[in-house]
Order: sequence, then C-alpha cells, then structure tokens
Amino acid sequence: MTNFDILFEPYTLNGLTMPNRIAMAPMTRTMSPEGVPSDEVAAYYARRVTGGCGLIITEATPIEHDAAVDAREVPVFYGESSLSGWKKVCDAVHTVGGKIMPQLWHMGMMRRQDKSYLPEVESVGPSGLTKPGKKKGAVLTTEEIDHIIAAYASSAKASKDLGFDGVELHGAHGYLIDQFLWDGTNERSDRFGGDMLGRATFLIEIIKAVRAAVGADYPLLLRMSQWKQQDYDVKLAPTPDDLGTLLNAISAAGVDMFHCSTRRFWEPEFDGSDLNFAGWAKKLTGKPSMSVGSVGLKKDMIESMVDSEMADEHLDELAERMGRGEFDMIAVGRALLANPDWPNKIRDGQFTDLKPYTPEVLASLA
Repeated sequence: MTNFDILFEPYTLNGLTMPNRIAMAPMTRTMSPEGVPSDEVAAYYARRVTGGCGLIITEATPIEHDAAVDAREVPVFYGESSLSGWKKVCDAVHTVGGKIMPQLWHMGMMRRQDKSYLPEVESVGPSGLTKPGKKKGAVLTTEEIDHIIAAYASSAKASKDLGFDGVELHGAHGYLIDQFLWDGTNERSDRFGGDMLGRATFLIEIIKAVRAAVGADYPLLLRMSQWKQQDYDVKLAPTPDDLGTLLNAISAAGVDMFHCSTRRFWEPEFDGSDLNFAGWAKKLTGKPSMSVGSVGLKKDMIESMVDSEMADEHLDELAERMGRGEFDMIAVGRALLANPDWPNKIRDGQFTDLKPYTPEVLASLA
C-alpha cells in the first residue's frame, strides 16, 4: 500500500494556503430554485470541508447572460438574491475552516433552447454549431462577445467582494469557452477565429479582464479538457508542441493553475509518455496543475453516471504521480457525492466504509 501522506500536505497557490491537495470537483446539482443557492446548498458544501476537502470548487454557476444556461434551478453568479445566497455558502465553508472558489460558466451551444426556461432566447456560440456541421443557434456578434467577457469579469469581481478565496473559469467539456477553442465549432474569420491561437483569443481576453477585475493576488484557475461532450476522442491540441503553444499563450494571460479534466486521470495524454493532461500542462508551462477524472470509481466518470462501486485500486498511482510532481492537486467528484468524508476515510484507511456511488445520490444534497 502506498503512503497517501502527499495528498494531505498543505499546498499554497498565489498566496492561498490549502490544508491539503484534495479539491471537490465542480458538479452541477440544479437544486437552487430561481438560481439562488439555499441554506441546504451551503450545508452541502460545508460537509465536504469537515469531511476533509482542502478546497471546494462549486458547481458551475452561470454569468449574467440570457443564453448562459437552460435551467432555473442552476445557481447563477449575479444579481442581489443569488449573490446573497452565495455569500451564505462562502461563510458556511469558512466557518468550518474551508477554502472555496466559484466556477464561472456559460453553456453556449450546449444550452437546450427547447427545454430552457427562456425558450424565446436563442442559444449562441462562436459559429452557432453544437458540433462540426450541426448548426442549431446564433452566431455571436463582436458586441455580444464583449458583453460576455465583461460579464465574466463582473462575476469574478463579485466572488472576491463576497470573500471567496479565488475563482475558476469553466473552459472545458464543449461549453462556450471550449466552443471557441475547438476548430469543430469555431469557423469564425475574425480575430476570435482562425488558427489555434486565434481561437484562443476569446478565452485570453476573458482571463485578462478577470485578472484586471480581481488583481494579481487572487487565485485564478482554468478548467480545460481535450475531450468534449460532443466528441470524447477529439483533442484541441493533437501533439505536445501544439498543446504547449496553446497553454503558454493562456498562461501568459494570467492563469495561476490549470485544472485538467480527463475521463480517467491515470491514462497518458500522448503516446510515448506516461504523463496525463495535468502532467503535460505543468511540464509545458511551469504552472501548477490539478488533475481529475474518475478518482475513487471503478468505472470512469462517464460510465459512473449509471452506477459505480467505490474503488481504491488507482489511489496508489494517484499518490505516486503526485509524489513525483506530475501535478499538484487532485479534484474528486462523484466519490464525494456518495461520501462527504471521502478524504478523511482515505486518510484513515477506511476503504471498506466507502459507500458506492449511485445515480440516486444526485437526487439529494446529502
């Protein structure tokens, strides 16, 4: 059995010291009526702190834009009522000694217009494409893009004003930021399109606007993925050289840490190396990285949407990879829904006490 002590060592990022290297991964819960997080939401996050999480990254929370999200029950990060609710969440986490960051989000073309609470509002994206060759929405104008960039900055500033410990941008999984990055959904010919760096302009301008709004000493994370909901096998950057070009441009804009989403954290990103996505991000940029992907699950995070038993067979490898400096933190998702005290149980070797993840846990804020 590998020693797991490395997972429970403190870690400091841009002046923020976390008690250990385990983060709660963002997971959409749709349990905030009218977009306002409740006392139950606050208690849900606080339980993960007392259960041992060093950092809470909240569920994805939309910026102020009518086409950002499709469900009223998703907690938004703007407006007096919602921000008051988020203040309660932040205070609840801090009361039990935790650290917390909101994840800012825009669904883009992944928003279900026909099932939205605002069906009259057209879904938008860089080229109106949900995936290559499939157009189902409107093309964003440059004026609308400027508005969205400003909305990201406004929500980030609100997070600092409310007392959150940092902020994360959701740039993964085929949502709006990722739609700009992917050539399969970005066919623009203006400065927001073209080659890989042209397609990164939208994200880079968001990062710069956020950094200007929150200052240099506020931790800024970026969640990225090569895979998309629309195509699990696609890669934004097919080679390490391409990935280095992309990530270094993004890094220079002001990102403190890359949160690298993969379906299975133990799988290599490119042939010829054991490094996963987070490992490559750290190697190529020199910036800290966080890995994530099916931690504590026997099935991967996609398959586990059906059901999954808890597992510890990859935890030895997790500790070994972190111990040799491949990445700096690990985010845990569904295992924490079934086990709010998953970190403490891992620390104490209580593997047989871990409850299996089942879809039923998504129906509550236990």
